[in-house]
Amino acid sequence: MTNTTLLGAAAALCGLIMIAATPASADLLDDITQAKKIRISTDLAIPPSGMMDSNMKPTGSDVEVAQLLAKDWGLELEFIQTTGATRIPNVLTGKADIIISTLSVTPDRAKVIDFTKRYATLQSDVGCLKASTVKDWPDLKDKSIGVSRGTTQDTTLSNMKDKDLKISRYDDDATMVTAAVSGQVDCVASSATIINQIGVKNPSRVFESRIPLATFDLAIGLKKGEQRLMDKLNAWITENVKNGKLNTIYKKFHGVELPPDMRS
Repeated sequence: MTNTTLLGAAAALCGLIMIAATPASADLLDDITQAKKIRISTDLAIPPSGMMDSNMKPTGSDVEVAQLLAKDWGLELEFIQTTGATRIPNVLTGKADIIISTLSVTPDRAKVIDFTKRYATLQSDVGCLKASTVKDWPDLKDKSIGVSRGTTQDTTLSNMKDKDLKISRYDDDATMVTAAVSGQVDCVASSATIINQIGVKNPSRVFESRIPLATFDLAIGLKKGEQRLMDKLNAWITENVKNGKLNTIYKKFHGVELPPDMRS
């Protein structure tokens, strides 16, 4: 990464922190209640978490989590479509009330927004073309790795300066998957579920997970200082983990259950 890129990233983070530090004009939970509507920032181009079905209606695990929340609270739901890079700005600028969009909890993000307790997890890997011989980091030499800009995978790989990785950044997961499907990259850094989706789109280019990155906690993101909204969201997550509804949604779309320590 060049010095210019680093300076740009630092400036962007500082800008987000300054926006986050601006006091809220009113209590957001009251605003949501009075409007009888909740605006949720969700990426609808990252199957199976967010996508459009054959009737062009939103579906996916994050979509159903958002729908369950709005139903339980008796609110109209408005999806604010987003990409990985615009999820946080959406809430900081007041365009959306909360984020439910495979948002993993990281220290840098916690400087800018608040996180609820986790509602799901995300296994993140480097996945490569099944026919490739990639098994570990040294095998990635001279291979271009596709990644969605602004994601935790992007940050994780960018910090691995000792590995001299060739990173190709895309504006969103859909564009990254297209690059893999079309042969522009032979490896990607993403969730295990997205890696598996590549072969579904192009059976002649099946990808599989090769190198584990991390397992991230996924949480709902919201603007700092909205404690009443935070408390209500946490209570809702606790209830729906306990009654098994969040696990049912996760298993429906990801094919596996939430971790045992969440379900116990």
